[in-house]
Amino acid sequence: MVEDTDKKMMAAKLKNIPITRLLPNILTILALCTGLTAMRFAFMGNWSNAALAIAIASVFDILDGRVARLLGVTSKFGAELDSLADLINFGVAPSLVLYLWALQGTGSLGWIGVLVYVVCTATRLARFNTMLEDYVAPVWTKRYFTGVPSPAGAGIALLPLFLVIEFGPDYQIPPLVLAFWLIMVGVLMVTRLPTLSIKGHSIAPIWVAPIMAGACLLVAALITDPFLSLSVLTIAYILSLPYGWYCYRRQERLESLR
Repeated sequence: MVEDTDKKMMAAKLKNIPITRLLPNILTILALCTGLTAMRFAFMGNWSNAALAIAIASVFDILDGRVARLLGVTSKFGAELDSLADLINFGVAPSLVLYLWALQGTGSLGWIGVLVYVVCTATRLARFNTMLEDYVAPVWTKRYFTGVPSPAGAGIALLPLFLVIEFGPDYQIPPLVLAFWLIMVGVLMVTRLPTLSIKGHSIAPIWVAPIMAGACLLVAALITDPFLSLSVLTIAYILSLPYGWYCYRRQERLESLR
């Protein structure tokens, strides 16, 4: 009886795995490789390619989860792999790029900024993983993140670099200010600040065509002038943070009246 059970388990393990189950994990690995390549570019002093590599890693990060849910192949393994990749891509890589770019001459403060940012990224990702198992939260809260997501945090952290690449060294902020900026972004990731998420939202059919056209324009802008586009997107996201908090509190009040 035991032998039959063992044979069945072995047969299940040897069964062919559909390639679609591997696709989300492949995208995650591509994101990880891109984030690691960003660090290589930083060691070479190629700041433009380093910043672009992190931006590309964020695209892969967006796709892997969406593809997994679309194909119905989400797994705990994929979630853990994604979190480990995010820690490197949006925690270690951006802070290392900024340290090599401008923080080396700040002494201990620059390195403290790096440490705080990476620790906050790890804490934010660990909290996110535990919240995935929270089935008690109201459905409407799924439309919000708790704290700034790590890919958005990496974009905010890299904003000073985006601006310098696009507009020149006259726009470079003092290194000590950059260190405090890095710490501030790390804190934003671990706060309880509700931030907007596209998950859980729906749109009227009339808006489908305009949104598709807007997406095409966004892609064209990113290809034509990537750093200006990334700067505008990042600033727009920063400006959206108070609006996200307002929408969350308003929904909270409405729910309390029901």
